[in-house]
Amino acid sequence: MSVGRFMRALVKKAPKAGLEWVENQPVPPVGPNDVLIRVTHASICGTDLHIYKYDAWAQRTIPIPLVVGHEYVGRVAALGDQVAQKVPLRVGDRVTGEGHVTCGFCRNCRAGRQHLCRNTLGVGVNRDGAFADYVAVPARNVVRLPDRIPDIWGAVMDPLGNAVHTALANDLVGEDVLITGAGPIGMMAAGICRHVGARHIVVTDVRDERLSLAQKCGATLAINTSQGKPATGLGMEDDSKHTEHLLRDAMKQLGMTEGFDVGLEMSGVPSAFRSMLATMNHGGRIALLGIPSESFPINWDDVVFKGLSIKGIYGREMFETWYRMINMLVGGLMERIQPVLTHRFPAHEYEEAFKVAGSGTAGKVVLEWEK
Repeated sequence: MSVGRFMRALVKKAPKAGLEWVENQPVPPVGPNDVLIRVTHASICGTDLHIYKYDAWAQRTIPIPLVVGHEYVGRVAALGDQVAQKVPLRVGDRVTGEGHVTCGFCRNCRAGRQHLCRNTLGVGVNRDGAFADYVAVPARNVVRLPDRIPDIWGAVMDPLGNAVHTALANDLVGEDVLITGAGPIGMMAAGICRHVGARHIVVTDVRDERLSLAQKCGATLAINTSQGKPATGLGMEDDSKHTEHLLRDAMKQLGMTEGFDVGLEMSGVPSAFRSMLATMNHGGRIALLGIPSESFPINWDDVVFKGLSIKGIYGREMFETWYRMINMLVGGLMERIQPVLTHRFPAHEYEEAFKVAGSGTAGKVVLEWEK
């Protein structure tokens, strides 16, 4: 595969809102243990929206200049000198990649818990990423795709992996599940819970469009928690009580008498988490993926006296999550969560794509990089 010296890319070139379309970005160098990938599709993540807006998190996290983007699929364009001897990859292979680059030497890496590496670098966050014609990543991060998985699914396997990791952190078979937050990962999680045999799946959010998509993916009930709230809004405590009331009504509707067995917190919204704690069954298990923008209090009585287990989730287990995800996709999950894929744009129409992705009404938004 012929590779030139320059490429198109979306670059954060200055400490301000927005990204720049660059036609002459140098193609990234390929180290001896790296793989150069010709990107065909890349999807927009919530992290990319933070970088685009250049909010407080981006200001303290992002090096400038930076090629953004970490959810992608493409074909192998070149292999480092050492790769062909160690890894079964060939030029032309269709691949995606794990977005967390780990050190390999800390205690967790050496124990096989790479997703907990204290020295993790994020593709498109701490090092140049995949909103470009080419991206270079370590060969160990590259995942070859089966023929049965289309390109567009390869472009969203990073967030799907977050959903798989979160959902499968606890046994779901026959259980009643509460998912707070119906963004793309919450939608995917609803489909995963249904795919593996959960009983009732209740999803909460404040956007009807996203709740509708979550139901199409397998949610039993989708609750808009803004319903019935006064126009002036409520305080945090009252917000939580309002959502708790809606959830208890849903439990009655479904014939649930003891509370939710499993909670998947995807929103990072304090009132959502507090209402989850209030409606969990004794001995319930919570997987926590959402990241609040600031610290907030909770009712610790709900945690202690109910004997709740709460597990923080970060990224994907390397690479067990990937094996599970690929096998579930080819085993029927792909069709179940198809509604999550809502928009595609040519890469040069990125401004409109980011506008749609940030609207709060879309599922996954994919940029097409093939010329």
